[in-house]
Amino acid sequence: MELQEVMKQRSFAIVGDTLNEEKYAYKIKHKMLANGYNVHSVGKELETIDEIPGELDIIDLCIHPVKGLKLMKACTKPFKSIVIQPGAESEELMAYLDEMGYPYIQGCLLVGLSLFVETE
Repeated sequence: MELQEVMKQRSFAIVGDTLNEEKYAYKIKHKMLANGYNVHSVGKELETIDEIPGELDIIDLCIHPVKGLKLMKACTKPFKSIVIQPGAESEELMAYLDEMGYPYIQGCLLVGLSLFVETE
């Protein structure tokens, strides 16, 4: 799934520090909410991806790769794809995702919003 297709999805898990205004996870969460997306915050608000109610389309990893890997290993909730934000990637994380057959891209939802969504 390419970034343009990711931005057509509706339900997102933003994984990272969504409570600290200086963190990208916070900025992504609030920009996504302002543009009508269904956003769930994992890391500081929900502890696991599995706690998200209802359907989930995209997991956005905006967290240290070691923590992201731990959360993905614990995840049993179905999803369509993962976006790995710059700085959230690691060889170990991507090897695990490949091993599990999880679809992912390296990209940025803020870039996706600016390119593919008429943002507010």
